[in-house]
Formats: sequence, structure tokens, C-alpha cells
Amino acid sequence: MIASSIFKYSFLFIISWLLGITKVCGQVLPTFSNTNYPIIVDSILINGNKKTKDYIIRRELKIKKGDTLYRNNFDAALNQSRQLVYNTNLFTEVKIESTYNDSAHIVLYVSVKEKWYIYPIPQFLLVDRNFNEWLNTYHGSLKRVTYGAKFAHYNFSGRRDQLRIYLLNGYQRNITIAYAAPYSNPKLTEGFGVQASFTQTQELSIQTNINNKQITYKRPDFIYNNFSAGAFYTQRKGYYNRRTFSAGVENIHVKDSLLVYHPDYLNTQSNTITYPRLEFSYKHTDVNNINYPLMGLVYGVNVLKLGFKFKGDISLLQVSPGISAYIRHGKGWFSSMQLAGVLKLPFHQPYINQRALGYREFYMKGLEYYVVDAVAAGLASYTLKKRIVSFSLPIPIKNKIIDQIPFRIFAKSYVNTGYAYNKAPYINTLNNKMLYTGGFGIDLVTLYDITFSVEYSFNQLGEKGLFLHSKGGF
Repeated sequence: MIASSIFKYSFLFIISWLLGITKVCGQVLPTFSNTNYPIIVDSILINGNKKTKDYIIRRELKIKKGDTLYRNNFDAALNQSRQLVYNTNLFTEVKIESTYNDSAHIVLYVSVKEKWYIYPIPQFLLVDRNFNEWLNTYHGSLKRVTYGAKFAHYNFSGRRDQLRIYLLNGYQRNITIAYAAPYSNPKLTEGFGVQASFTQTQELSIQTNINNKQITYKRPDFIYNNFSAGAFYTQRKGYYNRRTFSAGVENIHVKDSLLVYHPDYLNTQSNTITYPRLEFSYKHTDVNNINYPLMGLVYGVNVLKLGFKFKGDISLLQVSPGISAYIRHGKGWFSSMQLAGVLKLPFHQPYINQRALGYREFYMKGLEYYVVDAVAAGLASYTLKKRIVSFSLPIPIKNKIIDQIPFRIFAKSYVNTGYAYNKAPYINTLNNKMLYTGGFGIDLVTLYDITFSVEYSFNQLGEKGLFLHSKGGF
């Protein structure tokens, strides 16, 4: 009898080992030969979310209850879901762990730590294009700042909807209210948003000189008034692709004295113009970290139409494609490549519509002090970086939101090349020729993926210098 039982269980053990079964007679057994056995997700449990709705988190999970996974791609599927939840920008930490109910059934535990979503904070904003221009060109003048209050709630009802209210005064005035709800239908694939804004400023760029520096016109009163209002509709049926359709109206009023210095500033003899704004954008985003990507791919296109006409007044059709690839090489080495462009039709555009290189994120490192106006422009860049160190420091004050501040430091080198085409009379020193820059620097990535960059860059003009940049995590 004993010999028969030993033979029976030995036989079952051998069969289970060959078939990849991990549980025999109530005992969990290791799997050796077959690593591609099926795993069924019995349930998914979520914890740590006090404000965010469960279904918003479940919407980002590529793994659903009842799905059948396989051992050989199980870890990759969990990592994809973790990245998607983290890239909502709602959490400082996302963990996904599993527990086996038996050999082929598991329970997933999704644990999150929510960010602080409400920011009623004072504002101190520069009117200049970047910190470097304000510090070097205007010597850090406090007269060139806008102050006030900003209220932002990045998870207003727990559905990742955002409410923003700006009340700003000083060198510029701005009153803005905006609301965006990305998940407004039962399937969580469609969303909408509305916004209205009124802006006044005492200074306006009216021309770019031969050396690609902006010439401004300013007065002690407000010379430029802008009112805009609009709405948008979004589609995100999968995980990585988003389409946005927006429509709105803009009204611009400038002082008569400005038209004396620049009569074609608005491409009309009137100092007031009202025109529609129509826009479409498509974006594919599949990266490990949406705020500081190290692996993955981003590409898309934006199409903007201002005005109903195709000639005269404000009439612009603008197409802006772009692609960025992020590659992990191992041992802390990473690289990235970016291509971006803009095309504006017709080529005869008023000065107000000729912004190209040097504005917002469309700039070349090492040329921060210059602007290159254009009706067609392209930019390519390559960056190689190495993670130097990664650590966290505890917060001495106990709180329920953050218990430590993470730090990651990367050393990097980079090269950039660009080209900006324009027609007379808007040709400057840097127009209609190949541009190139390069340099090296340090990136410090900390809480909420806020990034501080210190860069030493040089350009084809023989100039070199230190430049500072920062980028927020929301």
C-alpha cells in the first residue's frame, strides 16, 4: 500500500513537472519546464486612492478581470499597466502585485499614492520668453513680472478632470477659467473642455531685428487686449492614441499708436480684429514616464486654422508634425532623438503669426537668446545621457501625502540642428541657413518629476554659456 502511494504521487509529480502544473494534491509546486502556462485574473483590487475613482484606474489597466495571461509575458503586461496608471499624472507611486489563488488563478493588487491635487498658490511669472533672457537681457528686473493667484485642481471630481482659475496682475493682466473632463462618457473614451481668457499687456514684440533679437513697443498703459473663448472634444479609445478637436473665437485690440510703428502687425488697417480658431491634434504616447521619458515613442501632428479667409487679415493654416524616440541602452545609459517641424500657409503672414524657433519648447539649446521667425521650420536633436545616482531623502514633517523626496541625477550631452525659412522683409541673420548647436549638462529629476536642468551650450556663432531650464510635473 505504501509503495503504491509513493509510486502514485511520484508519477503525478513527474506529470505536473512536464506539463507545468504547480499544484498537486493541495501543494504548490515549482514550475521548471513549461514557463508559458496560462494564468487567469480572478479579480483586481485597488487601494490607496482616496480621491480618484476606481474606474479611472481600471480604465488604464491593460489587464482586466477574467483575462488570460501567460507566464512568459506576465511581467511585461504588469509593467505596461503600471506605466499607464502612473502616466495619468495623478500618483507619485504605483505598484501592481499578484497573489495566486491556485496554480492558474491570481488576484492583482494595485496600490497607489495620490499626489496633492489642489494648488491655491501665489504666482510670480516672467514676461520674457525664458529665465536666461530675463536675467541677462533685463538684469532680473522685478518690473518685468506678473503676480497674482492661481487656483488649480488637477482631479476635481476624482475623474482626472481639471479646473483652473488664474487671476494675475502687474506687467500683464490675465483672467482665465478653464475646465477639462477627459472621461465624460460611460466607456471613458471621450471627453470635453471649455475655457475663457482675457489678457492685457504693457509690452508687445512688434519686430525682430537683423540680429534675431525682438524689438518691443511698450507704454505705461495696456496696449494689447486679447479675449478668447472656446471648447474642445477628445477621443481616446485605446491607451496610447488621443485625438482632440477644438473650436473657438479670438478678439484682439491694440492701441492705434502701435500700428504707426508696425502697420501690418495684424495684416489689416484696423486696430481690432475678431477671427475663429479651429484646431485638430493627434498624438501617440507610449513611454515609461510621460514627464521625463527614458524609453518609448511619442509622435503626432497638430493642424491649426485661424480665420475663414486664405488671404488677408488673420488667415493661417499651420501644420506641425513631430516625433520623439527614447532608447534604453543598459547600465544606466539612455538616448533620445527628436524631429519637429512647422509649415504656415500662405507664406505671407503678419508678424503676429511668424513665431518659430525660440518660442516655448520649439527652441535650440544654445540659442535661447534669439528668435528665428519663419513660415517653415524644422528642428532635429540627439541627446545621450547617463544616470549618475538615484536616492530619496525623508521629509522631517509627517504627512499623509509624501514621506520622502526622490532625486535622480543624469549627465547628458546633446547636439541640435535646425532650419527656418522666411520671405523678405522678415529675413534675419539666422533665417534661411542651417543652424547647429551642442553642449552638455545635468538633469535633476525630483518630486512629481519636476526637472531642473543646468546646461553649458555653444552655437555656430562662436558663443557659449550656461543656461538654466525647469519643467513641471503637472
